[in-house]
Amino acid sequence: MTSMHAADAVVVGAGPNGLVAVNALADAGWDVVLVETNDEVGGAVRSAEVTAPGYLNDLFSAFYPLAAASPIIRDLHLEQHGLVWRKAPDVLAHALDDGSAAVLRDAAEDTAAGLEAEGAGDGDAWLELVHGWDRIRDPLLDALFTPFPPVVSAGRMLRRLGAADTLDFARLAVTPVRRLAQERFTGPGAGLLLTGNAMHSDVPPDAAGSGMFGWLLCMLGQDVGFPVPEGGAGELAQSLRRRAESKGARVVTGTAVTAVTVEHGRASGVRLADGRQITARRAVLADVPAPALYRDLLAEQRLPSRLLRDLDRFQWDNPTIKVNWALDQPVPWRAEGARGAGTVHLGVDTDGFVDFAADLSVGRTPQRPFILFGQMTTSDPSRSPRGTESAWAYTHVPHGSDWTGDRLTEHVDRIEDAVERVAPGFRETRVARHVQSPQDLEREDANLVDGAINAGTSGVHQQLVFRPTPGLGRPETPVAGLYLASASAHPGGGVHGACGWNAARAALGANARLTGGARRALTRTAWSRLLPRD
Repeated sequence: MTSMHAADAVVVGAGPNGLVAVNALADAGWDVVLVETNDEVGGAVRSAEVTAPGYLNDLFSAFYPLAAASPIIRDLHLEQHGLVWRKAPDVLAHALDDGSAAVLRDAAEDTAAGLEAEGAGDGDAWLELVHGWDRIRDPLLDALFTPFPPVVSAGRMLRRLGAADTLDFARLAVTPVRRLAQERFTGPGAGLLLTGNAMHSDVPPDAAGSGMFGWLLCMLGQDVGFPVPEGGAGELAQSLRRRAESKGARVVTGTAVTAVTVEHGRASGVRLADGRQITARRAVLADVPAPALYRDLLAEQRLPSRLLRDLDRFQWDNPTIKVNWALDQPVPWRAEGARGAGTVHLGVDTDGFVDFAADLSVGRTPQRPFILFGQMTTSDPSRSPRGTESAWAYTHVPHGSDWTGDRLTEHVDRIEDAVERVAPGFRETRVARHVQSPQDLEREDANLVDGAINAGTSGVHQQLVFRPTPGLGRPETPVAGLYLASASAHPGGGVHGACGWNAARAALGANARLTGGARRALTRTAWSRLLPRD
């Protein structure tokens, strides 16, 4: 560590956002040190053999449509550093207990044909959504991944849509997904696909904003699919690490950062658990949850009282229980449409989505949980021996319960019961099983607080200028030279790298020779107005 006592920047945390930030700074010629508590980089993008020998399991996230579509990830050219994307024959299916399934197929026309068979006109209605996506895809993705406000990309969207269609799109963005499906489709299939994808967030299906999440993920599925890295999720993280190191970045693992040091009101580096320090000449970027940054890493600093008050209102998304399996054969789905899908939704029907969300809202254990199921060998044959399947499932549970012991065992049984209803004989295919409780997830990645996988709710009250607290919606913090680079910052959860990229851009901009002083002054002035000190 003595050779790493100083750098232009220190990045705390090697999740995907931290790894992207390191790459962006290294590309700009900065000397960067990345410090990670765990022995491996990746955060919630890691894989290991935790069930049986020869079966590779993704420990947290698994499918990466946002990464595949992200202009940030794309422009890093990770294929030059070992990343290979693989996809299942079909993108996604929603399997129902009656043996039927709605299927999101690789080609939009094939998806539309399946929906048309369930409801007259639904095929054309689906293609209308896809055409709308094609029309605004690039400026929309730029707007989603750009620091707020996205002036340039928003202007491009306005020019493409025109006034009337802009209002229609704005309405779609705030329409509950349940209402979106009712307005546009007659059969159940499209609603299942849209709502199931909306439930990847924690926004209830009858709440504003859920339609946008469902539409976005479905359209990404039609556009880039739900790809996975060949050889496990960890290969995405490792390719980011290899690229950063090829640019001269230094990566330190197995070392915890306990504090961000501040001198004369400016972040000056970090202190490690063993007492050693790394000095940051230009910036510190923190890929940690906002509460951890302000309450833990800055515990020794005097922060604006309003910021601390707003942190008391910070809302986490729901805890998660995840189950990993090694299966000796493919899943025996009743619905043929589920057999080739990488991701399968199950456990509930159209009304069941609402019941499940209501259970979470009132703190009641769902008796019929909504489940996301991943068929990893179907997507990437390298994940397990030929003729077998490496699989997982996760579901959300309410806050406020101790998800250990009998309570955990009973809910895992509910998960397997739900799979058994749509795939009779599933339990007989199990070779081994590995369960991750909310506490396990947090223990393995401290950013997954109480098993929350989104670094804070996706509700509209904690997005844009409200993320992580009401302010500028930008990565700057009240401490000069310190930037929030985690999914607690805009635009939030998902493996797209935008939070780390935006933090790196802010740091680079603040240190630009001609505009650095003005940018720092503007940032300090804005924060002082929004978050006055006592």
